[in-house]
Amino acid sequence: MLAITARDRAAGINGLSLAELPYPHAAENDVIVQVQAAGFTRGELDWPSTWSDRAGRDRTPSVPGHELSGVVVELGFGTTGLTIGQRVFGLIDWARDGSLAEYAAVEARNLAPLPADVDHTVAAALPISGLTAWQGLFEHARLKAGQTVLITGAAGGVGSMAVQLAREAGARVIGAGRSADRETAIGLGADIFLDLEIEQLYDVGEVDVVFDVIGGEILDRSASLVRAGGTLVSVAAPPRLRPKDGRALFFVVEPDRAGLAALARRLRDGRLTPVVGAVRTLPEAPGAFAPDQRTTGKTIIRVMGTTYDADG
Repeated sequence: MLAITARDRAAGINGLSLAELPYPHAAENDVIVQVQAAGFTRGELDWPSTWSDRAGRDRTPSVPGHELSGVVVELGFGTTGLTIGQRVFGLIDWARDGSLAEYAAVEARNLAPLPADVDHTVAAALPISGLTAWQGLFEHARLKAGQTVLITGAAGGVGSMAVQLAREAGARVIGAGRSADRETAIGLGADIFLDLEIEQLYDVGEVDVVFDVIGGEILDRSASLVRAGGTLVSVAAPPRLRPKDGRALFFVVEPDRAGLAALARRLRDGRLTPVVGAVRTLPEAPGAFAPDQRTTGKTIIRVMGTTYDADG
C-alpha cells in the first residue's frame, strides 16, 4: 500500500514522503479500514508517540495522521460490533501507524458507524475536533443550559465544534479569536465575538466556563474571568492559574465510540457542521503540514479516488 511516512525527527516535514509499506496486520479486536479520507494534527511530528512505541523503541518509518473515515475490509480475531463493508470513522491510537495511508489497522472500539449520507471528507474532520469539544465541554467542564462559556480559537477545528455544541446545549457562547475569524464564529452560533487582536479578555465579564485551545498568555488571563465555582479547561497546556473556588484542568482527547455516534447523529441531522478547509491528495500531505498552509477549518487528505504512485 501507499502511505506518508515519517523517517527523521530532526528533518521535520522534510522527512515526510510518499512510500510503499506492507499491508497492515489486523491484531485481535482490530479492523482494517480502507481509508477514504484522513485528518492530521500539524504538531504530531513533535509527539514522542510518532517516533517511539510505548516501550520507548524506535518505530520509524511511522505513518502520521490519526483521524479517518473509510470502509471496513477485514476483521481481526475476536472483533465484534462492526462488519466487512461497513462505513466507519474514528480515531487511531497515538502510538500506532496512522491514517495517511491507503489502509490502516484500528481498534474496533475506536470507530463508530458512519451514516450512508455523510461524505467521508466531512466525517474525517470530526473525530479529534468533535470529541475534544464534546469531552471538554460536557465531561470535564460539565456545561449546562443557561451558563456562559468563553471559547478561544472559536473558528479553528476544535473551537468551531465547541461553539456549535455549546450553542445546541443552551449555553450563551462567547467566541474569541483573530479579526478574520469573526464572521465564521458568529455564523456557527457564537452570541458575541471577542477580537483578540484589538480587544481585551476582561471585556467579556465573568463566565462559567472557559474552553481554551490557544494556551500561553491567553490561557493565563482566562483564569480571572471564571466566576467562583467555574471551570477552566484547556487542550493547549496545563493551566498555571486556577479560578477562585473553581477547577482548572488540561486533557488529551480519548477515543470514544459512544461520543463519535452522538456526533454522527448531529452531523447527519444538520445540527453540527465541521469546518473543512483545504482538501489535499495523499501526495500533497507532506506540504500540508507546513505552518504557512494553515487555513480556516481543518485540512483533510483525500486518500482513495486518486491515481498516484510512490514517486508522487
